[in-house]
Amino acid sequence: MTPRTSPAVGGMGHSVKRKEDPRFIRGQGTYVDDIELPGMLYLDIVRSPYAHATIKHIDTSKALAMPGVLDVITGATLAKYNLHWMPTLMSDMQMVLPVEKVMYQAQEVAAVLATDRYTAADGVTAVEVAYEPLPVVVDPFKALEPGAPVLRTDKPGKTDNRIFHWEVGDKAATDRAFRDAEVTVQEDMYIPRIHVSSIETCGCVAQFDRVSGQLTIWMTTQAPHAIRTVFALVAGHVGLAEHKIRIISPDIGGGFGGKVPVYPGYVIAVAAAVLTGKPVKWIEDRMENLQADSFARDYHITAELAAQRDGTLTALRIKTLADHGYTDAAANPSKFPAGLFHICTGSYDFRAAHVEVDGVYTNKPPGGIAYRCSFRVTEAVHTIERMVDIMAHELQMDPAEFRKKNFIQPNRFPYTSALGWEYDSGNYGAALDLAMHKIGYAELRREQAEKRQRGEIMGIGISSFTEIVGAGPSKHFDILGIKMFDSCEIRIHPTGKVIARFGTKSQGQGHETTYAQILAEELGIPVADIQVEEGDTDTAPYGLGTYASRSTPTAGAAAAIASRKIRDKARKIAAHLLEASEEDLEWEPGKFFVKGSPERSKTIQEITFAAYTNYPQGMEAGMEAVSYYDPPNLTFPFGSYICVVDIDKGTGEVKIRRFVAVDDCGNIINPMIVEGQIHGGLTMGLAPALFEEISYDAQGNIQQGSFMDYLLPTAMETPNWETDKTCTPSPHHPLGAKGIGESATVGAPAAIVNAVVDALWHLGVRHIDIPITPQKVWQCLRARGVTD
Repeated sequence: MTPRTSPAVGGMGHSVKRKEDPRFIRGQGTYVDDIELPGMLYLDIVRSPYAHATIKHIDTSKALAMPGVLDVITGATLAKYNLHWMPTLMSDMQMVLPVEKVMYQAQEVAAVLATDRYTAADGVTAVEVAYEPLPVVVDPFKALEPGAPVLRTDKPGKTDNRIFHWEVGDKAATDRAFRDAEVTVQEDMYIPRIHVSSIETCGCVAQFDRVSGQLTIWMTTQAPHAIRTVFALVAGHVGLAEHKIRIISPDIGGGFGGKVPVYPGYVIAVAAAVLTGKPVKWIEDRMENLQADSFARDYHITAELAAQRDGTLTALRIKTLADHGYTDAAANPSKFPAGLFHICTGSYDFRAAHVEVDGVYTNKPPGGIAYRCSFRVTEAVHTIERMVDIMAHELQMDPAEFRKKNFIQPNRFPYTSALGWEYDSGNYGAALDLAMHKIGYAELRREQAEKRQRGEIMGIGISSFTEIVGAGPSKHFDILGIKMFDSCEIRIHPTGKVIARFGTKSQGQGHETTYAQILAEELGIPVADIQVEEGDTDTAPYGLGTYASRSTPTAGAAAAIASRKIRDKARKIAAHLLEASEEDLEWEPGKFFVKGSPERSKTIQEITFAAYTNYPQGMEAGMEAVSYYDPPNLTFPFGSYICVVDIDKGTGEVKIRRFVAVDDCGNIINPMIVEGQIHGGLTMGLAPALFEEISYDAQGNIQQGSFMDYLLPTAMETPNWETDKTCTPSPHHPLGAKGIGESATVGAPAAIVNAVVDALWHLGVRHIDIPITPQKVWQCLRARGVTD
């Protein structure tokens, strides 16, 4: 193939950022892009226009001749320091900058360092790269065919594109159950790539002090401590030891899993800061974010369900092909290469189940992040809820009654699933009954029957999902060997004011409110007297960060445990002050008092002051406690969602008339925050169901590289969400809480798809892959002779 030379591009359609561009007019704030330091340099990235190509030559002369351009960093530059590769969170390897070849379109090829961001952007367009295109593999099925080009030639002895084969469950028992079943159904479904599209893109500011050897990085990360450890692992050999690295994660404009990984731009900025001794800023633009950052989903699923004719489910069998792009950069626990996909038995009592997942390399950006779902739970829920609906229709049973017949019953908890999870608590029937009552289910079914007689198309869809959140426990969960506990450190000052630091990091979930309420409830100290801090590795206790709905289940529990340690010490001091035995004291929020003599009491503020001024002989001074909470089990929130759709026969447009969401997240700390999380999650579940998809042509060109093509729902497309709650506390969590941030995103897509297919089932439509666009529905209708 003849080498071809083309100008380097930043993604597709990378435009020079001119000084009048309003995107770079900023006021004061606390986001990374608001940070300005004396002498700061700016980094911009040269990106590949090819999905797979050998790099023949990089010509940097024109860029280096430009005033203000200081350097062009290439893979060869980083290779001198062995920094051109880095580990992913799944212990795979990922290029920082390529030395020999690029593996996906918009991959980082080189970086331009300049005195201002506009000059850096102009410098990117001046770098010329000569490429020799290589065969492109974007179909994971073709990637596994004999003779397919081996993509990861950097791996010694690698002869195919398989990343892993993973299975769980009893295959023999499952196969027997299918042989004995009276009814079986099978369906192929594809859950396409989507992108988190958070309001703020990724970026960092790196500053290196050559005198002290201290590296400080302000960055948009959801897991500051884990990222610090990754940096130490990547760059420890060049002197960047972990105790000399400080990660500060300030305010973040949304994360949703997309800000867990370490991106090459971070590493390049750090390398540039260390080499120049100057602070360096890298902020990606929207198109770079959309085209090159880690992606979610991309699961090709074949699922089978077995049942008896009376509607009793007996077995589940699933085979999945997981497209991870050119490297496995998922943030899954190391024991589970397919994440928690084996929660796919859902809310149902199966005798047997077996799941197989194969991970595959393709010429796409890294995939596998948990986009507002706890490690592949969205894929699992979508699979089981679609299959349950298909079986219900096959048996001509009402989908709601079919679910109720097969739910795990409340008296079976704690319940061990056929795939090994121990569900903590649940009452699935109560949630579905409430949703049915709220939406008027029986009346809607009568209306649907009447409309069908008139030729109108209306559907009702149900999703009765079980989530799994709160990673750890450490016996199951680690990332890069680091156990997945989380932490809280509480310090009460002599005057009774509190500073509490956590190992998590909020991206808008309201941790400052929730954590302060937990502390106030446990200690009896007013919320106004409590300061919550996160995101600074120099001050916060080590934690694994915020994702997978783990903050309240882990760090919230740590807050409760640390508070109770303080109460234990406060009891001893109160006994000393009141000249009473500890056993004679009773606690009510905010004070200890002597049993039978409530007038003899000491407030927590009085006790705290005494902890510094009048504590018992032999006791350590101060009022502080730390908890590194390792949960004994995950928590299992659940819910039942019901969606009602009307379909326009002339255009194929799906109109959501009503959507009722009933959630159960155990005991609720703050109802307003829970409601906000559910509303946001529902819209983020609507998006992939009807709008969002990332796809590639045969040459690996991204088809949705900007918001002109990647459709995000706005307030115009978002229906009125109707919500309600049931409460089934977790028996092992100190507060009985379960987590809620991702449930709605997990449960909503299946409810919407089930509603659309329910509307079309009588026409012979069995399944439609998401996103269910008007074109797909219109084609289904026309293929069956339905016209307006």
